[in-house]
Parts: sequence; structure tokens; C-alpha cells
Amino acid sequence: MPKVSVIMPVYNVEKYIAETISSVLAQTFTDFELLVIDDESKDTSIEICEGFTDARIQIIHQKNRGLAGARNTGIRHAKGEYLAFLDSDDVWRSQKLEKHVQHLDANPAIGVSFCSSEFIDDDSQPLGNYQIPQIKNITPELVLCRNPISNGSVPVIRKAVFQDIEFIDNFYGTEEKFYFDDRFRQSEDIECWIRIVLTTKWQLEGIPEALTLYRVNSGGLSANMIKQLDSWEKVIAKTRTYAPQFLAQWESLARAYQLRYLARRAIRNQDRQAGVALVNRALASNWKILIYEPQRTLLTMFAAYSIWILPRGLYNSIESFALQLTGKSQRKAIAKNRT
Repeated sequence: MPKVSVIMPVYNVEKYIAETISSVLAQTFTDFELLVIDDESKDTSIEICEGFTDARIQIIHQKNRGLAGARNTGIRHAKGEYLAFLDSDDVWRSQKLEKHVQHLDANPAIGVSFCSSEFIDDDSQPLGNYQIPQIKNITPELVLCRNPISNGSVPVIRKAVFQDIEFIDNFYGTEEKFYFDDRFRQSEDIECWIRIVLTTKWQLEGIPEALTLYRVNSGGLSANMIKQLDSWEKVIAKTRTYAPQFLAQWESLARAYQLRYLARRAIRNQDRQAGVALVNRALASNWKILIYEPQRTLLTMFAAYSIWILPRGLYNSIESFALQLTGKSQRKAIAKNRT
């Protein structure tokens, strides 16, 4: 039996899939199986996967169920003690699995191990910026408000965690075991992490290295942001059914953080109207984000109103300079965390 099962949903990623698979095969930790879940991909992605001859790769075909459904298929087939998730357009550094296996082996109370991420562009070039989450003392309210796991290519999770949160339902004509909720086509990650931290004994903890290369999608229009907010609200509604007191205390703050995050996305897309509207809604939801994270909140407000007021060229110059400063600060933080 392999120690780790790597679960990789695949849907129309022919431009990236070879690099993604190669990053798994290049791992310094080699006791793994790679479960490629073909979610009814329409392009040549699966043909590219079939071109790899490594015996650790298994391709599983299914009718399209979305990301959550593909991950669930992988979990059902997984033989490993630890389950690692990798979106098929992202990349892992070569020591990714080794570091997480060491972390989980040494800490039996930790069920979910995660790390920082470095942003890359469509051509796999580093953008100079990172996701650097809090890695210790992960509370339920931190998961709800700030989602330290950050993206779906970060976590390595004990299979026992999924056994503790599994539920049986009939979504496709027959009863099956589910772990992620197939009804969510967005926000399926955060829904699952919230359920883990609120309903099980397992701890979440990160390791202080950027072991995932997270590809930034150059798209992301306002319509997608509206869909993301709608899916997040559905997560809140589901969580309220089993943790109403927890939601009563933390919902407004969590919504403020979510709206601020979406405002930053709108700003990156240079959507002036959405950026201002979303940051205003964030403050209206819970103004205390100004107290808890003053720098990030004030910078978001400044960016939203600057892109509204300033000429596009001047704003782009300011944004480029700010991103350079942020990247420099983040690289220092990464280096410090590793020492």
C-alpha cells in the first residue's frame, strides 16, 4: 500500500497537465500513487496523461461532477494513509510530499497539514508574491474568516479525517459516500475545512515553506465574483444548520473578510465599480476588519478608490511598485520562517 495517495482532478487543462504531473513524479518522497480523475475532460488532457508510463499513475474516468465530485472519487479509490490534493494547473516543489509526511508522522493529533504558496503566471513564471497563512493555533473562527489552507493544491490530509466527516447521500441515482459536498461547484474547499474543524477532533497546522506553486488565472470577471460570493453564502447557510451559535458570533466578520477578498480580485481585474462597491460592503458588514487587519484593509480601500479616481497609467505604476514592495516583504517572511 502506498503511504500517500495524490488526487488530481483533470478537466480541460491540456496546457498545464504535463508540467503538473511531472512535478509529482519528481517528488523526493516516492511512496505514492497518483490518481488522475478524468472529470469528462473535452480536450487532450487525458491523452497527455496516458503518455506517462509511470506505474504509480492510475487514470479514473467519470461523468462530469465538478471539482468536489472528482476529489470524492479520488478519496473513494485512495489506498494511502495520507491524501494529497493537487489541482491540475498547479505545481509542487520537489520536497512537498516529503515535508508533509514528516510533519504528519511527527504529530499524530494533526489531521490537515498545509503550507504557503508562491504565485506563478500562465507561463509558470514567478510573480514574486506569495500566500503566507498563519500556520499555528488554527481556530474554527480563523478557518471561517481567513481560510489558512488558501487553495486546493496545498493540503495533505489523513484519510482518517475524511472517514470522520463522510456522509451518505444520493446525488446521482444511487447512495454513495461523500466527503467534499458535490452540491458546491465553488467554495467546496472552505465548506469542507469548516466542517472538519467544527465537527472533529483533528488539528490543522501548517509548515513554514512555500511548497505549492499556485497558478493565477488571468480571467476572473465580476460575474465569477458574484457566483463565488453566492456559493460562499450557501456555505454559511449550511454551516448554520449545525453550528448556529458559532455563526451568530463570527458570520458578519467572516463576510467582511470575504467581501474584502473579492474587492481585491476586482481591483486586480481593474473593475473600478465592483472594487469600490465590494470594499464598502465589507466595511458595512463588520468595520472591525479595520482593527484586526488595518494595513491590508486600508490598502484595499486605497487601491479601490485610487483605481476609480486616478488615470489608468498612473494607477498601474503605483500598483506595480506596491506589488514589488509586497513581494520583497513576503520573501523575507518566507526566509525567516524557514530558519
